[in-house]
Formats: sequence, C-alpha cells, structure tokens
Amino acid sequence: MSEDSWAVAVDFQEATNPSTQFDFSKKVERVLGPRDIRRDINGNILPEKTENGGSKRDAEKVDLAEQSLLNKMIRRFLVRNRNQVEVLQRDPTSPLYSVKTFEELRLKPELLQGVYHLGFNRPSRIQENALPMMLAQPPQNLIAQSQSGTGKTAAFSLAMLSHVNPDNKWTQCLCIAPTYELALQIGQVIEQMGACCPDVKLAYGIRGNRPERGVKLQEQIVIGTPGTVLDWCTKYKLIDPKKITMFVLDEADVMIATQGHRDQSIRIHRQLTRDCQMLLFSATFEDSVWRFAEQVVPDPNIIRLKREEETLDTIKQFYVLCREKEDKFTALCNLYGSLTIAQAMIFCHTRKMAAWLTANLTNEGHQVALLSGELTVEQRAAVIDRFRNGKEKVLVTTNVCSRGIDVEQVSLVVNFDLPVDMEGNADNETYLHRIGRTGRFGKRGFAVNMVDSKHSMGVINQIEMHFNRRITKLDTSNLEEMESLIS
Repeated sequence: MSEDSWAVAVDFQEATNPSTQFDFSKKVERVLGPRDIRRDINGNILPEKTENGGSKRDAEKVDLAEQSLLNKMIRRFLVRNRNQVEVLQRDPTSPLYSVKTFEELRLKPELLQGVYHLGFNRPSRIQENALPMMLAQPPQNLIAQSQSGTGKTAAFSLAMLSHVNPDNKWTQCLCIAPTYELALQIGQVIEQMGACCPDVKLAYGIRGNRPERGVKLQEQIVIGTPGTVLDWCTKYKLIDPKKITMFVLDEADVMIATQGHRDQSIRIHRQLTRDCQMLLFSATFEDSVWRFAEQVVPDPNIIRLKREEETLDTIKQFYVLCREKEDKFTALCNLYGSLTIAQAMIFCHTRKMAAWLTANLTNEGHQVALLSGELTVEQRAAVIDRFRNGKEKVLVTTNVCSRGIDVEQVSLVVNFDLPVDMEGNADNETYLHRIGRTGRFGKRGFAVNMVDSKHSMGVINQIEMHFNRRITKLDTSNLEEMESLIS
C-alpha cells in the first residue's frame, strides 16, 4: 500500500458507498417513519412545495449537516491538503511532540494489532500532531481544525478506544455529533477499529434507541446526538456524567448552526467533571466557533490550518462578457468546443437555472449530471460517484456541491452565476471553494466566470482585489485569442 494507506484505508471505511456500510434509508425509516413525507436531515418535516415547484424556504442554502454527511459518504481517499498545520500548545515550554508511526504512540497491543491487521501503516498529517496530545498522560484538552477526509474521525476513535478500561462496565467516553447519520458514521469507524477489542462496547445515543430506563449503561463508549445524550444523562439516568473521562464534540461548526444543539451541548458539558478530557473538532474556525470552543474546552492545545490560497497558482481565471443566459450558454459551448476538457463543473445560483442549463447541455449531446439541494444526501452521493467514475463528463450544480468534492479529472470550473452574499457582494470564500474543484493535485485548471451586468463585473473586481489575482477577459467567439490565453 502507499505511504498514506493508513488514512486512505480509514477514510475508505469511514465513507465508502453507504450500501456497504449503513442502509441509511432503512435506518431513518425505522426511526422516523416513511420517507414519503419530506424531511430534513434531522427528521424535521419540510415545508410544502409551492406551485412552481420551489420550496417556501431558501432552496439552495447549504445545510452544513447535510454537507458534512455528504463529504463523509463520498470520501474515497485521504485529502492531500496543502495547508500547513499550526500547533499552539497549552504549555509553550513543552517540547512539540509528533509521531510518524503508530508504534511511537505505545498503543495497547490489541489496538496496534487491529490497526496493522487492517493494512494501516502510518498516521496522516493531522494525526501526527493530534494523537500524541489525545493520548497524553496526564490528559490534555484539544481544539482541532480538521476537514472531512483528513483522518480526524479515525484519530479520535483511536483515542477513545485507547482511553477506556474494558473492566469498567460503565460509560467512560462520550462523543456527540450534530445528526443521527453523522453519529452512525462515527460509530462505524469505532466498531471497525475496535474489532480486536471485543470487551469494549459501543452504544448509540440516538432517537429511537431506548434502553431500559434507570438502568445504567454498561457500554464504555456512547456516540449520539446532543438532545438524546442529554436525556440519557439527566432524564433517564442511563449515564453518570461524573464518570465520563473523555468528551468528544465533533463538527462544532455544524453543531452551533443547528437550533438547540449549542445549548444542549453546553448543558451536557456542565455536568462533566473538571478532570474530564475535552476534545473539540471543527472544519472551520469562525468567531462563533471560537467562542463556543472556549466555553467547552478549558486550557486547550490548538491545532489549526494556516489559511493559504496557493491552489490559485495552478488555476487560470477568466471572465466572459454576456448579456443573458442564452449568451452564457453559447459562450459555454464555444469554450467546451475549444478546450480539451476531461471533466467540468458548472455552478448555478438556483435550481431552476441549473435544470435549464442541464436540459440544454443534454440536448447538445453532453453527458450531464445535475446536483441540487432537492436530492437526498444518498442521491447526491450517487450522482457524485457517477461523476467521479467518469460516467458523466459535466456536473451542473448549485452551492450544495461547492465544498469537499475532489475529482482529479476536473480541468474546468464555470461560474455560470457568480457567487454573491445576501447583500449582493462577492462571496469570496464560496468562490475559492468553487474554483478549487479544479487545479487539484498540482495539475493546471481553468476557471471561467460569466459576467452579465455591471453589477457582476463589480463582483469580479471585488474578487480580484480580495485574492490579489488578475482575472483575464476572454472572448469565446475568438478561437485564436482563446487558444493563446489558455495554452
């Protein structure tokens, strides 16, 4: 196996095709009821559709929990993130300790046996620094920034399995995640990694799983969602919070964006002892996440990604002047006819525009896949799998797909509609995520932006100023000019 096979294998197990892991549709149906009623990822009934087929809510607003689950489901390989890891230690005088092998961690023999029996051979980049802190004695608290596909779930799963005492038949490690499905994903990683530890038991603190009231759980690890775990600790007395010695809060940025989860998480945290080890993970570290983390994790070590945008160096950026959507479509066809394109991703602002573009591209003979928020997470994962496997060459999508999809063959990204925020200004972060779908793995990529008004030209200027990169004008009707600019 390759030198990164440990993290690759863990991510494969963590996010392989749902049909080989969990049949989410059956599990959700068993707990939430039939699927003919439209529900969100938390089981809440969605608003009725309007007469024109749209939803009464913001149809293409990115649901962070859905996006996180989707990223876990579609991961096949370790994300080779070029961001540098920055480590801020609680004790600056302590020597920085990282590992290159699992033997250095002095794992329990059965855990090390399980790790190597499954073909894992070395830690991923984030694990090199995080695992020594998670396994340190005396215990150390940790706040870590880590995106899907970096081996984060495997890291804290290994930490929990290493932490528990199998002889103690009570809950010692508690992990909470924002949604039912994310909790299942984490639990499966623990079950697989702990296959050689039969005395370590796992319970799922999720809706529909109702142990006998008043009888303390004997499982050493509990994975669940905040509301159910809080009930198990307070209402049903299934868990003694004072006996919890490791508390893991995953997907903190998703957690605080979900109504009620933030307060429930803090209520759980308040019942734990001061000696309990606290581990918090988040894909992003906005101010709101930092404030939340500071409430939950005292005296932490911090691992975060240094923000860098070197991916832009491998992407040539252009804009094309158009008047309306038909002009955009003509420009797109000219572009596609002139470039040697392995695969392309095209971003639209609305479902309606994405559907119109998909229909027109299909009529032109292109193999097109459509990805939008009206699809379930499982359906989205299937669409992305087909695109990744090359069954469709063009993926038309809305913002639901701007993050987390790594397809090596994508050589062209088109912003059919420019990304803007609620005030109509450039959404620079979304722009970076969108065009970052090309130029992956050090390969050259192209990003083309369709400009149809003075306002959208202003958005281009804002993006240029923000990233300090020039976006070149492209005339798609001039074949010679295109060839000279994109060669």
